[in-house]
Amino acid sequence: MKIAIGADHRGFALKERIKQFLRARGDDVIDVGTTGDTSVDYTDFAIAAAENVARGDADRGVLICGSGAGMSIAANKVKGVRAALAVSPDGARLTRAHNDANVLALGAWQDDNVEHVLAIVDAFLSTEFEGGRHARRVEKIRAYEEHKG
Repeated sequence: MKIAIGADHRGFALKERIKQFLRARGDDVIDVGTTGDTSVDYTDFAIAAAENVARGDADRGVLICGSGAGMSIAANKVKGVRAALAVSPDGARLTRAHNDANVLALGAWQDDNVEHVLAIVDAFLSTEFEGGRHARRVEKIRAYEEHKG
């Protein structure tokens, strides 16, 4: 799987750890930045990663900022992206299975247990969309985005 990953300065260290994890899983990683802990605007990296997913250059995206909320909000402005903030493996599984989320947002401040964060990432990447009744709902989001967004 090809994963676009991005972080602001607050999420930089966790991004680097997640990249190692992804590569160990055998995933290809597109790192859109940032490259250090100097203050930057999260929006730049959220949009860059989300655009990779929307264009099909990446299968999924992972974004990290302090809370994860800003990254999720910014990524969701990119047409075709369904970004979701997850704080547990179960939440990550459900956002994939029921919402067909294609971008995961994480908060570096939310969890200092790196193994737990990696379990969230793994759950997100390992879960397929269930379709069924959920497909009808996701299609309504797509239709709104196409005609109103």
